[in-house]
Amino acid sequence: MPATPPNTFAGLSLILDRMAERRDDAAWVAAQAAAPTARYLLLDAEGRGFLHIDDDALRWLAAGERQRLCADAPAWLLGIADGRPHFLLTLKDDSSVEALEVELSARRAGLREAGLLLSADEAGLFAYAKGLAHWHRETRHCAYCGAPLAIVSAGHRMHCTNAACGRMHFPRTDAAIIVVVEHEGACLLGRQAGWPPGRYSTLAGFIEPGEALEDAVRREVAEESGVIVGEVHYHSSQPWPMPASLMVGFTAVARDPTIRLRDRELEDARWFTPRQIADGIADGSFLPSTPLSVSYRLLQHWLRERAGMELDALLAARIEHA
Repeated sequence: MPATPPNTFAGLSLILDRMAERRDDAAWVAAQAAAPTARYLLLDAEGRGFLHIDDDALRWLAAGERQRLCADAPAWLLGIADGRPHFLLTLKDDSSVEALEVELSARRAGLREAGLLLSADEAGLFAYAKGLAHWHRETRHCAYCGAPLAIVSAGHRMHCTNAACGRMHFPRTDAAIIVVVEHEGACLLGRQAGWPPGRYSTLAGFIEPGEALEDAVRREVAEESGVIVGEVHYHSSQPWPMPASLMVGFTAVARDPTIRLRDRELEDARWFTPRQIADGIADGSFLPSTPLSVSYRLLQHWLRERAGMELDALLAARIEHA
């Protein structure tokens, strides 16, 4: 049986040492940035990355290119991978971006597009960089006193410039649950009105203050579909910096499978058997989430465990016979 790969954007710790213990050593960070082996992941002001124009790979800047083309852009440490320092560069102004694309023989792409094209390692680095850049862009003033913030710790903290306040600020992550619920051989999937025809996905929602993850699963499923959940089990997680979320994936079992759409957040919700999903993929009436999302992995896991079906193979067969 094929092994399930890590969720998209996950598994970065296998290749990258974030060097958190060295971030406050300004001299060490500067030395890494000046190293001839350093390379730089470049993002424009909207968080789009630069890819090779003729290849699905990030167009990294070498140290010399950084000095020649983007010397004024601050460099924020991502970590050390393969013995090489990796940094983030963010462009403040888009006025010269098109010229930079030509100079680098590059094209720009957002994370949703690039995440499906890049290798797992580069997709994870892009996601990491995009989340950090978004925090820099959106967090400008102290939430306590309103004074401007200064970026410190190689880009991973902010310090209030008001001496009377001096609070530290850290990157924000909004946790959310996402879950495949099952009952008597079927799984619960829903769709939103704006999605492509036939697309159904696992249910998801943000965690509220003072709420355990398992309780969030039960509340969100009940709020969105009316289904009452009992058992809840962790499956896997996925960073989702669009803009600043962490998706925590679960499997669950319904105690009461009755669907009652309450607040109309969902246009529709249904119970699907493995055969219904397979037949729907085959005739084009069912469209799962893209492999970018942990939702795809949850459905893939459920189909494999319950029916020995491979979601990748079902989709490949549909494309082959289209």
